[in-house]
Formats: sequence, structure tokens, C-alpha cells
Amino acid sequence: MAESKEFIAFVNRLKTLSPNITEEQRIGLLRQGIHEYNLTTDEADGILKTSGLVVGEQDSYFDVLGISIEDLEGLSETDIVAYVESVHAKLYRTSLNAGGRPRTDGRTEEEWRTLLNQTRDKLIDPVLRNLHVSTIQLQQLPIDKGNTHQSSDKMVLIPEGEFQMGSDDFKANKNEKPVHTVYVDAFYIDTFPVTNLQYKLFLDANPQWKTANGFDIYKIRKLRDRDYLKTWVRNKFPDGKEDHPVTWVSWYAAMAYAQWLGKRLPTEAEWEKAARGGLVGKKYPWGNSVDKSSANFGSNIGETTPIGNYPANGYEVYDMVGNVYEWCLDQWDEGFYHDSPSINPVAGGSIESIIETQTNPRKKRVIRGCSWYSSVNNLRISYRTGTSPRKTASVVGFRCVNQIYQ
Repeated sequence: MAESKEFIAFVNRLKTLSPNITEEQRIGLLRQGIHEYNLTTDEADGILKTSGLVVGEQDSYFDVLGISIEDLEGLSETDIVAYVESVHAKLYRTSLNAGGRPRTDGRTEEEWRTLLNQTRDKLIDPVLRNLHVSTIQLQQLPIDKGNTHQSSDKMVLIPEGEFQMGSDDFKANKNEKPVHTVYVDAFYIDTFPVTNLQYKLFLDANPQWKTANGFDIYKIRKLRDRDYLKTWVRNKFPDGKEDHPVTWVSWYAAMAYAQWLGKRLPTEAEWEKAARGGLVGKKYPWGNSVDKSSANFGSNIGETTPIGNYPANGYEVYDMVGNVYEWCLDQWDEGFYHDSPSINPVAGGSIESIIETQTNPRKKRVIRGCSWYSSVNNLRISYRTGTSPRKTASVVGFRCVNQIYQ
């Protein structure tokens, strides 16, 4: 009984993040209920069926209200709220007046009003609205290379629990030692690194981050070096590289992108747990052996490759090692593992304090995962290093996380 209550509480926390899940996520939750909460298949399935989680693609909130993204363009936040509230109120009154009349979409009027309320709450919140608009825009783009445009914005659930962080391998550096047990709360992580195409959408919505603009460019210049978006021309990524990881971005720029979508950068512990894919004591996300078919490393290709070109790990996360290093939230601390907290560790302050002061840090930040240029020894999951938050490079990109709060 206790296990059922714990699983229900976990599912309810997940639902506050998003009421919609994919079929793959539903299967993953079933496995988690069975293996981590000691439930039977029928018990776990019953909890999911009564949870209110919806399996399938999320409704466009603009379609629900019968408005378009363009209707909100150019409006102030105050005017957006007033407009959305007005449309919502009209539809809500119509639903109340309909009584028990059956709807053509299969919903009851009560279910429809619940959706209307969810829609209003999403669209009047600027962060949630930007996330929803970004998702819609990515889904509407044409597909040229194996559905990567539609899949690049997806996230994978990483379950809460303990794992062994670090390495005592004889090839490991001192800063990777000792191996220590760490507990991390459940979180979502991007299935792939952020792509050029995704970053272009961010630039269009946040022109102050473009390479030339009429905004407070001096303030932004302090948050990136002179090589920022070095290979882009007039704020356009190189031809044919839309599904490659974005590079030449600073830690500050990665933080701004994540905040725009209501996400954040992963802590170093979250990154390593996701990279291990549920395996214990292995060098790489897939095991202890490696070859050119495993990842993009050692200048085998000589540049970045499209996301998803190499196999996923056990959590169905791609490109955690090789292709590009990835920015983490933490301040770089070589000796952090010797006195690291055992629960949700993060160096340089709390998650909240780092986010609140994200334009102030001057100390190095952690990068993990190695790149297309890295040696096979540096490809190991436990390999860690750091660099200036202003630094941009052809080998550094990022991905985001979204936490399931207690």
C-alpha cells in the first residue's frame, strides 16, 4: 500500500509538469512502478489510467481558444492577458450554457472547461507560452532528415534514486575521484543536445542575443566572447546544419535559452546520472568498449554530426558523450567529489541562487561529455573539466532539463 501511495505521489508531481505523455513515457512509467515501487503491472497501469495523464500529442492551446500565435504578436504582456482572458471567458460561458449536451470531440463539457482553464493558465504565463510556441514551431517545420526536427525538442524522464558518481579507474583524473553515492530527484532531460535550428528560434524571439543588434549590446557582450556564433552568417546557421548541435555558445547564452523555455541547465550530478543510462560502473553510456560506431570522437569525422546519429543509452538519451561538450549549471570545482553532498549536489551555490544570479558568475563552469575532437580516454562518462562562462568553442554545446518539484 505504501508503495502505491508513493507511486501515485510521483505521478501527480509529474502531471504538474505536463499532463501529456508519449506512449514511450507511459511504458517507462509502468516499468518504474513495477521495478522501483514493487507494484504489479495491473496496479501500475491502473494508477496511470486514473491519474489524468493523457497519452498522445498535446493540444495546441491556440487551437483550443480559436486564436493564432500571430494574434498575440506585438501585444504587451498586459494586453495578452486581457485578450486571452476575454476569449476564455466567452468560451467558458458557452460551455456552461450547453448543459449536458454531448460534444463532437468526445469530451464532456466539464472536461472541456478544464482544458479551457489549462489553456488560459498556459497562455497568460510568458515562460509557459514561449515553451508552447517553440514546440509548435518545431513541429511545423519540414522534415528532411529522419524526423529530427520533430524529435529534437523531446525530453526523457530520468527516475529519482541513487547512483555511483565518479571513477576510481587508473586512467581517471584526480578530479573524478573518489566514486561516491549520490541521490538525485527525478527530472526530465532533453533527448538530444540543442540544435542550430532550435537556437535560431531563440534568437528570433530574443534579438538581444543576436550577433549584431540595436539592443543593449554592451551588456550582452559581457556574457559572451568575440567568437560567439562564429560560424553563423547574419545570425543564420551554416547551410545543412539545422540538426547539428549548436556550438560557439557561452554558458550565459545557454542559461538564457533554457530560461526562455522554462527549463534550466543540468547539474553535474543530473548530467552524469542521465549519461550512465542506468548502468553501474561502466566507462561509457553503453558499456566498457568503444569504437567509431559508438560516438563522434577523436576527429573521426572532423566536425559535429546530426543529433541521433549514434545509439541511445539505457534511458533513451542520445549523444551524452562525443559530438559536443555540454554546459552544466555547476561552478567548476576540482575537489568537489571529496566533500560533495550526497543528495542533489551542486557546486557554487544552490540551483535557485545560481539561476537568480546567472549574469554575475565569473568563475569557471562545468562542461561534460567530450566532443568530436576528444580522445577516447576523455570520452569516459566520468571525465570532467571546466571553462570560463564567457567561453565559446566549436566543441561546446548544451542540453536542458526540467525538474519535477516535490
